[in-house]
Amino acid sequence: MGEIIYQVGIPDQFKEQAVALYDEAFGRKISVAIEDDAKRREVLSSCFVLEHAISALSEDRLVGIAGLHTGKGSLTGGAEYKDLVSMLGFIQGNIAALLLSLYERKPRQGELVMDGITVLSGYRGRGIGGVLLDKVKEYALQNGFRSIRLDVIDTNPRAKVLYERNGFKAVKREEFPYLKKVLGFGGSETMTFNIDVNAQ
Repeated sequence: MGEIIYQVGIPDQFKEQAVALYDEAFGRKISVAIEDDAKRREVLSSCFVLEHAISALSEDRLVGIAGLHTGKGSLTGGAEYKDLVSMLGFIQGNIAALLLSLYERKPRQGELVMDGITVLSGYRGRGIGGVLLDKVKEYALQNGFRSIRLDVIDTNPRAKVLYERNGFKAVKREEFPYLKKVLGFGGSETMTFNIDVNAQ
C-alpha cells in the first residue's frame, strides 16, 4: 500500500471505481427501489458529479470518498426525475425518485452537507476516514462555510464514533421504525461541526 493522496474532486478515470465504492457502502439504501446491482450502478454513475467530493487515491486505486453537497450541487445530484424514469421506466423510476427524496438534505445558508463518506475495505483502519473529514473541514473553511452537517444511521455506530472523535456533535435524532423493514434502519442522527473562521 503506497502513499495516500487527497484531493478535491474525483478524477474522471476513477469514476467506475467511485460508483462501485459508493454502491458497496450505500447501495442497500436504494436497493429496495433498484434491486439489480448493474442497473443501480448505472443510475449512480448518471447521478455522480465528480467535482463535488474529496477523494483519497493510492497509486491506481480510489480508496476513499467524502461526498460534498453545497449550494452549487452535490456528488449524487446529477440525475433528475426524468432521468430516473428514462433509465428505470415509469413505475420503478417513480419509486426510486420517492425513495431517494427521503435521503435528500438541502444545505442551509453557509452550510456544507456531507453526501456520504466511505473507505475501501482493504484500506480501513489506517485513518483515511479521519483525514477525509479533515479535508472536508479544510474545504469548508477555504470556501466560506460556517458549519458542516451530516446524518448517520442507527445501524452504523462506528461511523458515529468517528464523527464524534472528529468534533461533530449530535443535534437531532429522527425515528422512523415503520420504515426499518424497507430501509434496513429505523432512525438517524443529525450531527454538525462548526467552522472556526479564525483558523485561517
